[in-house]
Amino acid sequence: MLKTDDQAVRTAASALAEGKLVAIPTETVYGLAADATNGDAVAGIFEAKGRPHFNPLICHVSDIDMAERYAVIDPLSRRLMHAFWPGPLTLVLPLKPDTAIHPLVAAGLDTIALRMPRGVAGKIIAALGHPLAAPSANTSGKISGTSAEAVNEDLGARISLILDAGPSEVGLESTIVKVDGTRIALLRPGGLAAEDIETVIGTKLERIDQRAAIEAPGMMASHYAPSARVRLNVHEVREGEALLAFGPSRAQKAENASATLNLSETGNLREAAANLFDFMKRLDRLKRPVIAVEPIPFEGLGEAINDRLVRAAAPRDAAIAEMDEIK
Repeated sequence: MLKTDDQAVRTAASALAEGKLVAIPTETVYGLAADATNGDAVAGIFEAKGRPHFNPLICHVSDIDMAERYAVIDPLSRRLMHAFWPGPLTLVLPLKPDTAIHPLVAAGLDTIALRMPRGVAGKIIAALGHPLAAPSANTSGKISGTSAEAVNEDLGARISLILDAGPSEVGLESTIVKVDGTRIALLRPGGLAAEDIETVIGTKLERIDQRAAIEAPGMMASHYAPSARVRLNVHEVREGEALLAFGPSRAQKAENASATLNLSETGNLREAAANLFDFMKRLDRLKRPVIAVEPIPFEGLGEAINDRLVRAAAPRDAAIAEMDEIK
């Protein structure tokens, strides 16, 4: 663990630039940070936290100018930024096309959740020059870490570096708000009181039914549904299907595939996780009627990969749910 002086900021930025995971202090809770433009590093977040799910991740930026490089900012969201950034407010905004943010961060959504943290985290982001994907620094299902000691006890063996700035100032995750036309929704209550936000915007926030579709981190994962039908656990490829492959060995009759992308030729689940959303979108753009997916192991990150694939294949009609028998 390093105390947060100027040298620690440089050390952390260097480690992040190399694709490593760094636990950083923010005013809310400690975050498990990775360069949001590096898919392999972002996949490492899910791996380190354990039993991962492909929920969207909050991106932390150093200033509004950085936010504007990745998101479309409406006037009301900009007013909230000026009022509460840096601070414990996350805004869900439309993601600009063709940005450097890795698709794994947004989890298939066309929005991005952005926050500008106070203190040393902002200095690290500025030194790196890229936004940081940074969920809470804890194993999934455990209490969020609000001290370097808590993070070390939980994740110390799984990450490269922990910065120690003492106890978290807020101790609660950020409040998440989304402006959508005239609809101003509170997607997650957090470290910034809703009443303070309402004072700035001059109206009440809309409270979201927790059973509603996911729109931000901290809510149940939204499934990614391509236009093509998705057939899972494929042991034999049919004529004209697009093939989402995995590992060095192919399904029978793989030559029937009209296009093939391999999530990881070596069977590396971390690489597969980093490629999943991007490869599914690329195959979907080919407008083949079916994307056939080879079996992927369920251990480690494979559990999360299969979770997202099952959601992608969720029945829109009976045919979409078709799967080969597990062998």
